[in-house]
Amino acid sequence: MTIIISRTDAIGDVVLTLPLAGIIKSNFPECKILFLGKTYTQPVIALSKYVNGFINYDDFIKLNEKDRADFLRSFNATDILHVFPRKEIAYAAKKAGIKNRTGTSHRLYHWFTCNKLISFSRKNSDLHEAQLNCMLLKSLQLKVDYSKAELISFYGMNCSYSLPQQVTDLLNSNKLNVIIHPRSHGSAREWGLSNYKDLIYMLHAAGVNCLITGSPVEQEELKEWMKTLPEGVNDLTGKLQLKELIALLNVADGIVAGSTGPLHIAAALGKNTLGFYPPIRPMHAGRWAPLGLKAGYVTFDKDCNDCKKNPEGCTCIKNISTKHAAELILKWKK
Repeated sequence: MTIIISRTDAIGDVVLTLPLAGIIKSNFPECKILFLGKTYTQPVIALSKYVNGFINYDDFIKLNEKDRADFLRSFNATDILHVFPRKEIAYAAKKAGIKNRTGTSHRLYHWFTCNKLISFSRKNSDLHEAQLNCMLLKSLQLKVDYSKAELISFYGMNCSYSLPQQVTDLLNSNKLNVIIHPRSHGSAREWGLSNYKDLIYMLHAAGVNCLITGSPVEQEELKEWMKTLPEGVNDLTGKLQLKELIALLNVADGIVAGSTGPLHIAAALGKNTLGFYPPIRPMHAGRWAPLGLKAGYVTFDKDCNDCKKNPEGCTCIKNISTKHAAELILKWKK
């Protein structure tokens, strides 16, 4: 029995899909689980002990229609779960002769490509994203109604990535080492740089070792802002590959961020998290909060309908108290 879990979107989405592998393995210990995802998510997928192999979507998509089917056929899969629906994968899986093809009934092309249709809608659901993913397990005749607390045990995360010595040297064993990840590449509503700046000043004054992370693009965007921060704050923006960032998340005491991939990785690794969330559906914490033994988040308790009309900014999320955020983080002290 070889099962393909197909999720080809962002890192946070992938993290919240990994519990499926653990659930399947707990029911079918001898099965082989392959994860179909994008190249840049592979280091995250590799963290789960329940995933046996990786199928690269970026290799798949370069092929013509016939070769795509041959490509999928080469993995000898018996089942495929279309967690993130993509038409080209659905058609290739059918042509490849994968016996059991599971997808949501809300995609018209799944009626022609899948032989196991599961009826559920993500858009207006009150369930968490990780819980919604479990709905597809119905085709394997498995339990689907897991609590968020139950799902945490199915991550199977184990980090063996190494941290560059120059980054290790920035950590202070006598202080709380906190990662601040202020931007999100537009994938989430943001708390705002002024709030992060105020928070960093509070944490720095309390003796916290702050490490700022971000992509190379964000490094350029944050260049001037970094100059306004206290001396001694560590700027790691644009300096870490994904494996190195994961290694840092694994050894730091926690992370502060919006609803981003690093926040979800840290939560899955069992680290402290403080995520900032707007009350807007469907991007609210009820749907996208980090899941982990030490995962936490804050949101502004207000009807946020007005902010739906303003994609460039959300006054609700920006009104989350910096003082309250600092108090929550300082409770992480060893």
